[in-house]
Amino acid sequence: MGITLDHLIVPAADKDLAAAFLAGLLGLEAGAPSGPFTPVRINDDTTLDFDDRHHAQPGHYAFLLDDDAFDALLARLAADLDVEYGSGPWNGWDRRTNDLGGGRGVYVRDPNGHSYEFFTAVP
Repeated sequence: MGITLDHLIVPAADKDLAAAFLAGLLGLEAGAPSGPFTPVRINDDTTLDFDDRHHAQPGHYAFLLDDDAFDALLARLAADLDVEYGSGPWNGWDRRTNDLGGGRGVYVRDPNGHSYEFFTAVP
């Protein structure tokens, strides 16, 4: 077996709200608490474990999506006027997409200041 990323710990002010935010963006469900974490299973191999025991420091998390998943994400973003998103990093939260790497991409800021990047082609 090669190397597979199993999980990441994502610092949050409120682990349940933070997990629900990302899960909602991706059309997923946050899992039941597991120890001190609230997990979001991204795929068969990777889970993000949200943790509110320590100070939340903004981080950057990037996801490669297929076109259907990206279209569904954009529909959810367009329906929620409170979520900051945009073509960033140079244009900020302009509620537009970019074409980095020849695909489509978008950045989303979560309530903890994390920057989630979603793209259809590796930049």
